[in-house]
Amino acid sequence: MQLPDIVRIQDEFTTRWHSDQDAGAGSGLEGLVISQHRQNFALWHQEDRARAPLASADEIAQTKRAIDALNQVRNDLIEAIDRELLQQLEASGINLAGELHSETPAMMIDRLSILSLKIFHTREQIERADVQPAHIERNRQRLEVLLRQRQDLADCLAALWRDVRKGIRYFKLYRQLKMYNDPQLNPAIYGATRH
Repeated sequence: MQLPDIVRIQDEFTTRWHSDQDAGAGSGLEGLVISQHRQNFALWHQEDRARAPLASADEIAQTKRAIDALNQVRNDLIEAIDRELLQQLEASGINLAGELHSETPAMMIDRLSILSLKIFHTREQIERADVQPAHIERNRQRLEVLLRQRQDLADCLAALWRDVRKGIRYFKLYRQLKMYNDPQLNPAIYGATRH
């Protein structure tokens, strides 16, 4: 059992979504990876809107609510990826043993997703014609760092997966248990209904 080519998938869809928001899908584990990356893609662009200097207070509030909803789904998909991986391991008869690894594969996939977005947008900065050469050079240097960091993380994910399959390390499904969107757990929500 192999992981799909996470970096290639994330880069491909980052590029495609910038010209075709409806591109995508996939099934099984790959479909979950694409869906989770789509949430980070949407979050990235909502975060940009939240920082627009001329945004009204109402626009910022609406954007913050959109960010919360997107982030909830993002976290749910991280759990879904780990759940799928654990089910595939169990179906393959791989015994989870060895040393517990605190970061799960899906947490690493999420970090790779964010790096894919940073790399895409840093390349955009390098290609701008309306900036000074120093801006382009600064972003070339940033791109080198981002590419190196992503390669390191991708290698760590591959090593973790290899070790899990060999029974050297294992991971657990960690529930995010977010409270901010739950009307029963967030006092700003349930408190508001009492007044």
